[in-house]
Amino acid sequence: MVKSNSLRVAQLRSLPPGKHCDGRGLWLHKRNDGGAQWVYRFTLFGRTREMGLGALRDVGLAEAREAADAARRLVAQEIDPVKERRRARAQASRRDGRLADVAASALEAHRKTLKSDDSATRWFSPLRMHVLPKLGTMPVVRIDQHDIANALAPIWHVKNETARKALSRLKTVLEYAVAQGFDVDLGIIDKAKILLKPNRKKAKRIESMPYREVPAFYASLADDPRELALRMLILTGLRSDAVRNMTLAQVQGDVWTVPARYMKARKEHAAPFRVPLSPEAQRVIALAQRVTCSDYLFPNSRGGPLATMSMRNLLVDRRLDARPHGFRSSLRTWLSEQTDCSTHVAEACICHLPQGEVEKAYNRTDYLPNRRPYMRAWSAFVTGESDQLLNAA
Repeated sequence: MVKSNSLRVAQLRSLPPGKHCDGRGLWLHKRNDGGAQWVYRFTLFGRTREMGLGALRDVGLAEAREAADAARRLVAQEIDPVKERRRARAQASRRDGRLADVAASALEAHRKTLKSDDSATRWFSPLRMHVLPKLGTMPVVRIDQHDIANALAPIWHVKNETARKALSRLKTVLEYAVAQGFDVDLGIIDKAKILLKPNRKKAKRIESMPYREVPAFYASLADDPRELALRMLILTGLRSDAVRNMTLAQVQGDVWTVPARYMKARKEHAAPFRVPLSPEAQRVIALAQRVTCSDYLFPNSRGGPLATMSMRNLLVDRRLDARPHGFRSSLRTWLSEQTDCSTHVAEACICHLPQGEVEKAYNRTDYLPNRRPYMRAWSAFVTGESDQLLNAA
């Protein structure tokens, strides 16, 4: 016969330190300092667990038995009472959670995947500007596709890229909400897209400079940090974040190793990216060392990295349509039209490495030796040293 109801109220305070069984899995754990805790011990799916039911000072014997009975009924239904209590508490505390609060928490959780506070601000901006003003005070569990569509309708066909980003950020927030215990239908994002209808405005590509115009533009650049940074961006084909955060410590000989956090495909275990430096790129580094007193090779006036829009603003000031990111297209087009560079190596020149998980698992090269002669040839072309085609690596 299973032992049950062994303890008596009168004896609880005088029990010695240790574990005392009331029966059917209910125990009182007494500590040396006089404190005591009720615990329900159960076995489910072959695993023995303990569930705290409260301190003796707050929970009496009768209450502890009732709580153990409730947990026992769940175990009989093959429901883990610890997980069920956690789920119930989460649901109760978040039932009235507002989208603005959940979004702020989601941003903090997502922040570690972003490169900087500036990146976090830009990531959150579409939500802050176009979703939260209309939906921020709504409980997240009550938002539906109609609410989302109404919030984004004013910009869907006018600023579609911004609207698309807002929808993407909102999906991340809702996924976070589900993980935190909110009863949210993630399907409302796709349903909202249906309500908004296909966008009539075609996406606009980032403007690039035709590669034949790059040498003349490169020759016009001066030796201040902003223009030296743009020189390095043109010579290496990298994105601006990598260049803005370049330090001398990242350079060893003719190889620049860019930390993974400054690359687009940032992941917790992502590898750094190695960049072959042409003689001209090394000359730019030497010039930068002469004019900087900062750890950064291309610092702002306060010694930190250049502002995100710094190189872009230089092009705007010159009334050029091209943008810094577009020089990657200039390089990639030159590689296709003026060299015999293979597709894999050409893509690696602009840091487009294998994307599929299987391919990445087996193809682990970054093509550094293969890239080196093509990047030297690009540098020679950009500086006007040679306009000859590179017919062999």
